[in-house]
Amino acid sequence: MTAPRTPKIPYGGDYNPEQWPRQVWDEDHRLFTRAGIDTLTVGVFSWSLTQPAPDTYDFTVLDRVLDRARAEGRRVCLATGTAALPPWLAKRHPEVNRTDFEGRRHRYGQRHNFCPSSPAYRRLATAMAGRLAERYAEHPALLAWHVNNEYGGACYCELCAEAFRGWLRERHGTLDALNDAWWTTFWSHRYTDWDEIEPPSALTEHWRGPDHTAFQGITLDYRRFMTDALLGCFTAEKQTIRVHDPDTPVTTNLMGLYRPLDYHRWAPHLDFVSWDSYPPLDAPPTRAALGHDLMRGLKDGAPFWLTEQTPSTTACRDVNPLRRPGELRLATWQAIAHGADAALYFQMRASRGACEKYHGAVIGHAGRDDTRVFREVAAVGAELSAFGPVSLGARTPARTALLFDWDSWWALEISDGPSRLVRYPDVVHAYYRAARAAGADVDVLPVTTDLTPYDVVLAPVLHLVKDDLADRLEALAGRGGTVLATFLTARSDVHDRAFLTDVPGPLAPLLGIRVDEWDARPQDVAQPVDLGEFRTTARLVFELVQPRGADTVGTYGADFYAGTPAVTRHTVGAGEAWYVATALDQPGVDHVVRRVLARHDLTGPYAGHPAVETATRVTPDGTRLLFLLNHAPEPAALTAHADGTDLLTGKRVDRGEPLVLDPLGVAVLRLQ
Repeated sequence: MTAPRTPKIPYGGDYNPEQWPRQVWDEDHRLFTRAGIDTLTVGVFSWSLTQPAPDTYDFTVLDRVLDRARAEGRRVCLATGTAALPPWLAKRHPEVNRTDFEGRRHRYGQRHNFCPSSPAYRRLATAMAGRLAERYAEHPALLAWHVNNEYGGACYCELCAEAFRGWLRERHGTLDALNDAWWTTFWSHRYTDWDEIEPPSALTEHWRGPDHTAFQGITLDYRRFMTDALLGCFTAEKQTIRVHDPDTPVTTNLMGLYRPLDYHRWAPHLDFVSWDSYPPLDAPPTRAALGHDLMRGLKDGAPFWLTEQTPSTTACRDVNPLRRPGELRLATWQAIAHGADAALYFQMRASRGACEKYHGAVIGHAGRDDTRVFREVAAVGAELSAFGPVSLGARTPARTALLFDWDSWWALEISDGPSRLVRYPDVVHAYYRAARAAGADVDVLPVTTDLTPYDVVLAPVLHLVKDDLADRLEALAGRGGTVLATFLTARSDVHDRAFLTDVPGPLAPLLGIRVDEWDARPQDVAQPVDLGEFRTTARLVFELVQPRGADTVGTYGADFYAGTPAVTRHTVGAGEAWYVATALDQPGVDHVVRRVLARHDLTGPYAGHPAVETATRVTPDGTRLLFLLNHAPEPAALTAHADGTDLLTGKRVDRGEPLVLDPLGVAVLRLQ
């Protein structure tokens, strides 16, 4: 099952009319019509409203909300409302409240406040989902089911401890296998009974927080377990919905580069991927693009839904800057360029109280339609209405893949040494940013993916190498492709045990090198690196490489390892394998990645314009759409590299003629 079929890109977002009297609803829908809003996500935090007592259900408000949406010609993503507990449930079943990392059982409050292993939570949440599905499965306004909301967090209670032990029995089979996987002969930790195992918390293997652990194996497994425990809550609700509604697509809103949950494990259970995009507004535009491409890659390149973005500002950070004029439109088209088949906001009307009263909204507290934000939202709505269904179902024809692995993320950042300053998303983003700046379309994919469609595979800080990945990377290079790996790649196996061979373990034959030592320095220490015609700097980690067939491309310029390889290239069959042994600065990463892409003619025609982002989508009928996005506050003067028509203006563009993008401007060219 895939995303719902719609006549245009759905446009709208989270709507909480239960917070307002009925007369406000009338004004809301008038303003929705003015803004081109056709899709509403409702009921996200409605559990205490729809079930005010254990044996009492009341759907009066939801009935009115859905019926009003139908009358206005709008569609609804109906949430199950199970993301935050009603107070009576926590009072009646205190074991539902989570136990935190420090071992404290929480009292009622906040959200993300339920234990995923609680039988009471599972029973009551699935009952609520079933009641909703039974009541609304045939409602004409229903477009999709939205289970829970932004799953996240972890619990360390005794219920989770017992569930963890069961999960371990299923995963490892025997205590001997578990002891070997966790290397428990270290510090006399060998387990002789399953009941001896405790969740890794501040009271057990950790100090100074969740990332400081003595035994990486148990911490790695607990993160896998918690991913599966929360996934079990989702699948339980989905199965209950399916009893009453076999057809309507079911999803939940993910959160992009969200460390606690391995979304690759979730992807098979989602009918379509949807996610909430809240990048820091001072981050480069490629940070949001990386999130979009990661979400698109969860289901083999299928389009996703952007279920939340702010129309103006967030409220959850220490400092919450405002989107400048034009940035909302640009961010919306960026999402569509990278595979979004829906563009939704949080929130429709600003809440009057509580922690999100200052969060941006389409409609502010005064309910005006003459604010800058409302006018911009309405302008985007009109543009999407005119754009119609052109891009729906379109895919990205990338020939460059970037491998993204939650196991490697976790393992890298919980390891003792060589440097706690290395952050997996930062290194991944550096290589993604370089490829995008060079004009390449990029698929961000799990390590299990089929690599045969790709010419280039980027594998930054792939700390764990599992299964047959090494063989598949060698096959790609053997047939003429290029693999690029970096420092701290291929250090450990699936259990985070070091390979009993030369670094980089199973990738050593492919890369043609041996790493015997590695140096780590503080952030303020920069080492020069000579890349021939290009000189750059590096920081944090400096691996000492011994070539074993590889050629030296770049060398260190300081310390006792000056003159030794920092970047290598190894010929493998008809292809190449590159290794970057240190954390190059961004210009250095850009230089190396462009050399790799140039070998396959994958640099784009606008690679010389650093503020111009390109992305390509191909529709089901074969139409190629080229998205051009100018992230600069000045116009971008380009030269058209192909014949086409700008679908946003209707203007014909011929190859070789000038093409000017406005400041923060967008063009969508249907190529001829």
